[in-house]
Amino acid sequence: MKIIVDAFGGDNAPLEIIKGSMLAVDEYGVDIILCGDEDKINRCVKDNNIVLKNTEIVDVKGVIEMTDDAKSVLKEKAESSMGVGFKLLNEGKGDAFVSAGNTGAVTVGATFITKRIKGVKRPCIASVMPSADKPFMLMDCGANAECRPEFLYQFGVMGSLYMKNILKVDNPRVALANNGAEETKGTPVVKEAYELMKDADFNFIGNIEGRQIPYGDADVVVADGFTGNMILKTYEGVAKVLMDGIKGIFKKNIFTMLCAVGVGGGIKKMKKQFDYKEYGGAALLGVKKPVIKAHGSSDARSFKNAIKQAVWFLDYNLINEIEKAFEVKND
Repeated sequence: MKIIVDAFGGDNAPLEIIKGSMLAVDEYGVDIILCGDEDKINRCVKDNNIVLKNTEIVDVKGVIEMTDDAKSVLKEKAESSMGVGFKLLNEGKGDAFVSAGNTGAVTVGATFITKRIKGVKRPCIASVMPSADKPFMLMDCGANAECRPEFLYQFGVMGSLYMKNILKVDNPRVALANNGAEETKGTPVVKEAYELMKDADFNFIGNIEGRQIPYGDADVVVADGFTGNMILKTYEGVAKVLMDGIKGIFKKNIFTMLCAVGVGGGIKKMKKQFDYKEYGGAALLGVKKPVIKAHGSSDARSFKNAIKQAVWFLDYNLINEIEKAFEVKND
């Protein structure tokens, strides 16, 4: 299993990307192709006493910055670490591609270089998220700011397949993010999507309000990319504020520090449960090969877990499952 990695995508590249890739080699037994400036990679490896294992370096000098136009991956920066990574994936030189770089560029590259699965109208960014119960999938998290009803319907199809085949959820519950649980609530697009989903083959349970999402009341939460991204970022921000607040309370004085000793185990468990680094990033669902968008601020552990998602895709042949679902719907 060979994973292509954008070595210069993300805030902490290339050090944390290289370290995370080596953790993935050790844990998952994968081979790695690092795309990026070979001189800088070798210098980073030497300066940080990293041992490269099962790794090939493809020398690429260009980098897509977070401020670059998303379409630059197709033309102006086609020879960047990300652009070359997509090219190698398209040529079959690797089995999956992982980048912590520019989200828009990853989406454009996945859509126009890797290309969509036949029948899929729009690929979407699908993030596995923590809840009080168990992980759920939030989609779309930013690829499609505006959606048509049929896009949302297809997101439900793909999200259900992901949860069923990869996270082994029996009969995943699919819900539409909305400002009310009633069928009559929401924008015209959401109302029409509701009507489509009522007759779906997947287990559609209706609308879900924002306050119910953290409780795990659905296994797949479907939204347009604007709404989904707002939910994702708010979710991460609130979790961090709460954990920082709890930490501050227990560090207040000697008595609170003593109290922390008694509840420390429970707090660590809760922190791990709601830590986005446990999931590493988001899958681009609807494209022909596995593409994973790692968090832009990924550290080594987070990036390793993003590679884990690519491994899941390949182990459970999710692309084939999505292709079969859309073959049936196109007949």
